[in-house]
Amino acid sequence: MKKWLINAREGATAQSTIPSVLAAVMAFGASGFNIWMALLGILGVKCAHLAMNLIDDYHDYRADMLQDRMGVVRQGFKAYTAKYPYLTDGSATVKDLGLAIAAFTAVALVCGGAVFVFRTVQNGFLGADGSVWMLVCVALAAFLGWFYSAPPIKFCYWGAGEAVIGIIFGPLLMIGMSYAAAGTLVPQIGILSIPVGLLVMNILYTHSFIDEKGDKASGKITLAGLIPSVGGKLAVAAVLNFLPFVIVIAAVVAGWVHPAYLAVFLALPRAIWLFNSLIAFTRGEEPPVKKWLGPMGNWEAIKAGGLSWYLSRWFTARNLITLYCIIIALVRIILIFV
Repeated sequence: MKKWLINAREGATAQSTIPSVLAAVMAFGASGFNIWMALLGILGVKCAHLAMNLIDDYHDYRADMLQDRMGVVRQGFKAYTAKYPYLTDGSATVKDLGLAIAAFTAVALVCGGAVFVFRTVQNGFLGADGSVWMLVCVALAAFLGWFYSAPPIKFCYWGAGEAVIGIIFGPLLMIGMSYAAAGTLVPQIGILSIPVGLLVMNILYTHSFIDEKGDKASGKITLAGLIPSVGGKLAVAAVLNFLPFVIVIAAVVAGWVHPAYLAVFLALPRAIWLFNSLIAFTRGEEPPVKKWLGPMGNWEAIKAGGLSWYLSRWFTARNLITLYCIIIALVRIILIFV
């Protein structure tokens, strides 16, 4: 289990786990809130994400993406080459991978099925608070997640991958969790799921921005790859990094959320550093990594392995959404009890 959690990039599931926990916290206090349904929902989302990561590895392996990226490195360019190492080093087979995908998917289905039955018995299937809405969210997320890298659609191969992931781990995940945890859509969850989705999207866009050559060599056209100019790429990065803060301001002005949620601006320095680091990347520069950017794993080993150029930005994008969601959750808890 530990090996397959590592293979499935459990460390990268913050982009699903944190929004799930946030939605559960936001739903706390609603009349239909049930802690067990919330916990089952969080576990189910996490296992579904782990399965999706492994499915992505399978399709990348079948497309021989690693060899394409190694070709880019041999030409003297940077490309992320830590792809499905458990398959290339022989520690696991494609059959093992299939079994792991099936296991994670099975746990996700059991968790989701239990929540669905509970909410159907409580609220019925149809209606404003019916379990049909949870089913719709799950079905759309499953469709988008499977065809993210699977043929014939392969969203991530024609520039739609970032938007697909933003939709899955933003609005679909948080609205679905609202129905799972509380049996209804908590309005604030719907509003705040949009900036959360943008910040999840930002993780993938940051990846594609700095790994554009590797992606192109693999035949993958990312959102960054669709934009011809450096200025255009940076403009999109600015939107993804800063619009989530603007949305909160607009929501406060409109009276949709409490002014205390402006505390998310404590996460703004990370967004500024990340955006500036992308500007530096276009100049061939590497900005110093600061402690306030958040955890960076085994940083000395990362530097020794020559991946600091990639992981400093990836970790910062992940840590940005983590802090953003934690602040919102803490504000919600304080508002409940104050």
